[in-house]
Amino acid sequence: MNKLTLLISLSLLSFSLNAQHDYGHILSMKDRAATINRLLEDKVQNYLPEIMRREGIDMWVVVSREYNEDPVIKTLLPAEWLAARRRTILIFYDRGPEKGIETLAVARYDVGSIFKSAWDKEQQPNQWARFAELVKERNPKKIGVNKSEYFGLADGIVATDYEELKASLGNWASRVVSAEKVAIGWLETRTEAEMAIYPHIVRLSHNIIKEAFSSKVITPGVTTTEDVVWWMREKVKELKLETWFHPTIDVQRADPESFDHLRTFSKRPEKNVIMPGDLLHCDFGITYLRLNTDQQQHAYVLRPGETDVPDYLKKAFKNGNRLQDIFTGHFKEGRTGNEVLKMSREQAITEGIKPSIYTHPIGYHGHAAGTTLGMWDSQGGVPVTGDYPLHLNTAYSIELNAATYIEEWGKEIRIMLEEEAYFDASGVRYIDGRQEEIIIVR
Repeated sequence: MNKLTLLISLSLLSFSLNAQHDYGHILSMKDRAATINRLLEDKVQNYLPEIMRREGIDMWVVVSREYNEDPVIKTLLPAEWLAARRRTILIFYDRGPEKGIETLAVARYDVGSIFKSAWDKEQQPNQWARFAELVKERNPKKIGVNKSEYFGLADGIVATDYEELKASLGNWASRVVSAEKVAIGWLETRTEAEMAIYPHIVRLSHNIIKEAFSSKVITPGVTTTEDVVWWMREKVKELKLETWFHPTIDVQRADPESFDHLRTFSKRPEKNVIMPGDLLHCDFGITYLRLNTDQQQHAYVLRPGETDVPDYLKKAFKNGNRLQDIFTGHFKEGRTGNEVLKMSREQAITEGIKPSIYTHPIGYHGHAAGTTLGMWDSQGGVPVTGDYPLHLNTAYSIELNAATYIEEWGKEIRIMLEEEAYFDASGVRYIDGRQEEIIIVR
């Protein structure tokens, strides 16, 4: 463990790991900024060089104008910068293994502690002309910009900036290439220091779900699913955190209505009163220290006289856990998302499980950069994004569902699970464990 990781671990991990509704220590805004900046410096210095060399790009240029930011530049700005200023041009130049990455800002001022200003407007009034001077002085073989047809997060340079960048370079414009894989690599790679704090972030999210699925929040016959949704939104604000999407709470019960994926989104009833015997499901995530969570869990509301979840629901839930095991067991460096999807579905079906897998990377964004491992409406594979290979030291929301026919209800239900996991040379591990038992609402 390096010094940075140790410092971040000591500052963040002073919280109770076992208390059900204990949210532990949440940093002040000032301390959050300091932590984010340390994480950023570490990643630029110790991780970006390998990514750029792996993809064969010796200069990476990220350009944005104020309030029209490239998704990548938002992960490169210091915590005190909430947006780019005027036009911000960041340059990363690989000087080789001995000298490392040079970081420059073609801007009027330094961009945090990492990017030193390399433009004096009084000496060179034209920002693009100064950019061209810096490029030609360094003589890169390939100048990568964030342009991509299929990966939205790697397609951040806008049309005007792209045209002006190439025009400023003249004949050197032939060296401009897509930095798609560098951008994805930057976004998807999780550092040792980030992984020291990610369990705390995931635990915060887990504990909000646990409290939401408790008698403190739910009174059967009175509380609606929307009541729980808005309680979660209020709880996130109370903890001075953020959520990157509006949560959902939905119900499966012994009624004739069949499950529909769209019901968890646009077709959900506005007011659905939670009743005894209901199987509840949530979809919820938070943002903290520039990292995101995305989780789906289940709870059961006890009927009068019941003391535990019915066995038929427990068996259905085990199918969900087994599908998780099958799926993560097929993760292998270099294997594509489509390959993992196909292998996992075939094994699950052979074992008698009815699978649906729609897993995505997670990190700086909720639906983050990296390979796509199925979509709920594309179980045969996803062209292009699903063909991107798995890299080590990346994180995923293991999102899927297993369908089981419940005789007692006379219908098929879905156990819909989603948990954060980390993939490295040792395989896949859940960042803060996974749900293995249905939560009981007493």
